[in-house]
Amino acid sequence: MQTPTSLRRSFFESLASMLPVDRLFDGVPDIVFFVKDSRGRYMAVNDTLAARCGLADKDQVIGRTTGELFPPPLGEGFASQDREILNGGPAIRDHLELHLYPGGRNGWCLTYKEPVSGKNGSIAGICGISRDIYPPAAQDSHYAALSGVIQHIHLHLDEALRLPSLAEMAGLSVYQFDQRIRSLFRLTAGQYLVKVRIDAACKQLAETSEPIVGVALSCGYSDQSAFSRQFKQAVGISPLAYRKKMRE
Repeated sequence: MQTPTSLRRSFFESLASMLPVDRLFDGVPDIVFFVKDSRGRYMAVNDTLAARCGLADKDQVIGRTTGELFPPPLGEGFASQDREILNGGPAIRDHLELHLYPGGRNGWCLTYKEPVSGKNGSIAGICGISRDIYPPAAQDSHYAALSGVIQHIHLHLDEALRLPSLAEMAGLSVYQFDQRIRSLFRLTAGQYLVKVRIDAACKQLAETSEPIVGVALSCGYSDQSAFSRQFKQAVGISPLAYRKKMRE
């Protein structure tokens, strides 16, 4: 009797061509799909990625790197993330990111990246998806039940905002509060707090001349270093680079 591993191998080796995964994802407009080789060049993408990069056809993406598709320092930030996986680092799961696309489009997503193994067992590339995050409908019953807490979060970003306190305010356990937030935003409660803080920071960086340390404190970070670290993790560039990009 074949093992699951040998059964899968036999099936895939019997195929006459590659699986048309990119075409499957062409029909899912809120997901970006990609496969890259060991040099970071796109080998397969869906129509959504091409469109968001302002390209008429996904074939125009093939063979190019993030550095060629995205302006600096964004492209290098994505490439650095890829190199960690290509060098044997951990896969990326449920990573909250704000994507900035050419042409001014941006949006929050959850990114997943996995290494792709070659026939000799070495890492031959990366495959991944980024799934868009949408705000909930105001008429959603869960949203109505949490609206007071959500409003409190937005009005008190300069405070610590501990999850146990927020859950208590909603009359829920921490677990129940997290589940309600997940059902609304497709994010954990912790990820939602990061998103709200970074959104507020992006607005200040783009629209005001407030020093970076002032932006950090007003968005609930204890110091500029912690803020810059989380901002770069979420956006891919530093707060100062983001401010400069938004004023080009």
